[in-house]
Amino acid sequence: MGAREETVHELDGETIAGSPLSVRKMQTFEHVGSLAAVAQTFAPRRTRSRLFMSIYIVIIQAKINVLLPFGPLAVMLRYLTGKHGWVFLFSLIGITPLAERLGYATEQLACYTGPTVGGLLNATFGNATEMIISIYALKNGMIRVVQQSLLGSILSNMLLVLGCAFFAGGMVHCDKDQVFNKASAVVNSGLLLMAVMGLMFPAVLHFTHSEVQYGKSEVALSRFSSCIMLVAYASYLYFQLKSHRSSYNPIVEEEGSNEGDSDEEEVPEITQLEAICWLAVLTIWISVLSGYLVDAIQGASESLNLPVAFISVILLPIVGNAAEHASAIMFAMKDKLDITLGVAIGSSTQISMFVIPFCVVIGWMMGKRMDLNFQLFETATLFITVLVVAFMLQEGTANYFKGLMLILCYLIVAASFFVHIDPAASDD
Repeated sequence: MGAREETVHELDGETIAGSPLSVRKMQTFEHVGSLAAVAQTFAPRRTRSRLFMSIYIVIIQAKINVLLPFGPLAVMLRYLTGKHGWVFLFSLIGITPLAERLGYATEQLACYTGPTVGGLLNATFGNATEMIISIYALKNGMIRVVQQSLLGSILSNMLLVLGCAFFAGGMVHCDKDQVFNKASAVVNSGLLLMAVMGLMFPAVLHFTHSEVQYGKSEVALSRFSSCIMLVAYASYLYFQLKSHRSSYNPIVEEEGSNEGDSDEEEVPEITQLEAICWLAVLTIWISVLSGYLVDAIQGASESLNLPVAFISVILLPIVGNAAEHASAIMFAMKDKLDITLGVAIGSSTQISMFVIPFCVVIGWMMGKRMDLNFQLFETATLFITVLVVAFMLQEGTANYFKGLMLILCYLIVAASFFVHIDPAASDD
């Protein structure tokens, strides 16, 4: 049988080879045409299946997406009832899964772009929710909401997110102290102290009444300091991602790279084009809900009997930090504390050295008096928080007790803002 089949194949080859050129061309074109027809038949089907798979992975697979219907409900309530309290709560709940999915899409895109561009993407889209909410609030002239929500994001990342990550990682690995690279933590702590300095001088200048021109000098100083902080942040990105990359290698990779190579390699679940499309869709939907959220803040404060400062500093950042919170805890439980610090402390550095100065520059372009005078109460809270976290990180180790202390510190901060009256409201 084998010899007969070979003979048939040889005959077929001889028949085709021995045919005239026109016949051979015609047979070749007919073969190619049949393949093209088959490809056209299966291409739309393959595209549709890939589209459904992408929708399933991003929209349906994650359990947190059961909260997605709250977004459309908030829009409906806004026009049907006009009750700001319910609109605010539903918008807050609806943005939470969108923020988490935005972080997921960013991580998927970073798998294709490499660490340098991936770091820039995480810096941009990791805090996209806070930036969108801040720009909408700036547009409406709600400068104090912008300042307090960004301050709350820093406090939430440094105390609540990092505390929960340390606590969860310490409980899973209770038999040892988890170790991380101190070099990255020290640089981030220095940048956070620089941000505190940038926020402190305009506040001190205002409250000591030592301005050359009252009401103008602090704005001019804030804009100058913001430009300096943006330059410092750009230099930090170059220093960490390009110039001194070897100094920030995670300790886990250095000690046991052979053991964890298979675990470290993450295979992306969606394609690069799909990740870009999802980033665009999620950012647009977050922008829409952020508009309703900002419009309902004042009404929600009155109907829920909550101070605007508490809503801005505590509630809004918890939603904006949903992605950081989930990923930081997950990496800590996997004993990857360097990534946890990059998410929590790195995000705080991004907000303080990039997002806040960026909002000042944007307010400058809009003609709004957005400045770095965050009032003495908020500035003092940030200063003490940075000191506490810096002392927690100086040993280069973490355990569940340190995490518990950070969580308890955040509860004290939350209680303080619950009883705090914003003096800037009377000044305005």
